[in-house]
Amino acid sequence: MKRAPLHLLAVFGIVAAPAWAVSLPAAGPAQALPDKTLAAESLAPGESLAAGSASLVPLMAADMQANQTQAVDAPATGGSEAGKPIDDITFVRKATESSYKEVSSAREAIPQLQQPELKRIAEMLVNDHSGANARLSKLAQGKHWPVPAQPAQSPPPSGTASSDFDANWTAEMIAGHEHSVALYRAQAQAGEDQDLRKYARETLPTIERHLAELKRLQK
Repeated sequence: MKRAPLHLLAVFGIVAAPAWAVSLPAAGPAQALPDKTLAAESLAPGESLAAGSASLVPLMAADMQANQTQAVDAPATGGSEAGKPIDDITFVRKATESSYKEVSSAREAIPQLQQPELKRIAEMLVNDHSGANARLSKLAQGKHWPVPAQPAQSPPPSGTASSDFDANWTAEMIAGHEHSVALYRAQAQAGEDQDLRKYARETLPTIERHLAELKRLQK
């Protein structure tokens, strides 16, 4: 029998070697294939499943880290719009409607409030918000933006106010002004229109002053 030339054996050995190196032992009918994920979790630090599977460990770790990052960065839903930048026309509508409500509430409260300081603040709210609304309306009309119509004034309240009217009105005004501060602050920082940003920056300190005065008198 003739022996194959040495150069053919060398080529055959190179071709056959990879198939021999990665071959796995055959599993009997009653044996289940090993779970690579469970096996990887049971390994000590620095160990790997096998020479041919070592590259799977860092890939699995990177995939797990990516999934965790996506779960953490997922935005929450259902949050309030207050404090978030909105488009200019929406700001005009929200700011105008809020100001109308605060002016109406303050005007109706003046004859019912018991504390002289609260009466003074209510009068200040009527004057300041009316002036701010007039400036905002003029700005919006100059840019052909829609402006909410001012609602009809309610008739003056009759009868005697309840004993807790001052406290309830103060709490209502504080909540409204906190919302307005967040709305104006977001517009002043990130509004699209330059003139509207300027209006928000100039009006914000007045609303913040109202809020501070109301909180000071809250009982």
